[in-house]
Amino acid sequence: LAFHPQFATNRRFFVNYTNPRGDTHVAEFRASSADTADPASERVVLTEAQPFANHNGGGLAFDNGGRLLIALGDGGSGGDPLGNGQKLDTFLGKILRIDVDTATPYAVPADNPFRATPGAAPEIWAYGLRNPFRISVDRPSGDLYIGDVGQNRVEEIDVGLASRRGGENYGWNTLEGSQCYSPSSGCNRTGTTLPVYEYSHSEGCSVTGGVVYRGCRIPDLAGTYFFGDFCTGLVRSLRLASGQATDLRDWTAGLRGVGSPSSFGLDAD
Repeated sequence: LAFHPQFATNRRFFVNYTNPRGDTHVAEFRASSADTADPASERVVLTEAQPFANHNGGGLAFDNGGRLLIALGDGGSGGDPLGNGQKLDTFLGKILRIDVDTATPYAVPADNPFRATPGAAPEIWAYGLRNPFRISVDRPSGDLYIGDVGQNRVEEIDVGLASRRGGENYGWNTLEGSQCYSPSSGCNRTGTTLPVYEYSHSEGCSVTGGVVYRGCRIPDLAGTYFFGDFCTGLVRSLRLASGQATDLRDWTAGLRGVGSPSSFGLDAD
């Protein structure tokens, strides 16, 4: 779920859900008050058929330009058998970027990186993802943080720096994290954007992407990105400095009983 940047006045919010047939729906709803949604207000913005029953992604976030970012997985099964991660003619395995304000159901922003690429879906902002089910945008920097769930070996945190203006290839299924996946060795990493952080399946098995802390109560943590793992309940953090992960910390022991974190959120403060 993502609130429109002007939710306080327009009461619009967006939901990425899987329908009973297993397909992805992104829809707009309106709230009838500050804390009550109107189920009859649904307006479907985008749909995508899912070939298998897993890896639907699901993350939603608005960037600093007010465009809606939509995270979709590679379509499922195992190992991306359809090769969707590296294809530019499908929404699967991608981050999409659309304008939900100037057209119905949406418009394609003029500055999307593949808008002029023959055969490519113009909605694509970045590709090469396996199952990015939690994403977030750091407001001060505009950077996009992606938790991408791995296959057998590696969980990864990817960052789309605002300065790059999209177009990243995060490597799947040529790469799993920074490691070769298909082929298993000697793969071509040219043109790929490697994770800022990764960890092995000896530590966890399903990364839950988080958020960057920008509150004022704990100034020492300003700019710290928190994330977790659904399988093991670990919670860690890092800071981004010149595009590199620094100051890695593990908070798991101090957050006893966190269980299986499925999401992180920011409140109004």
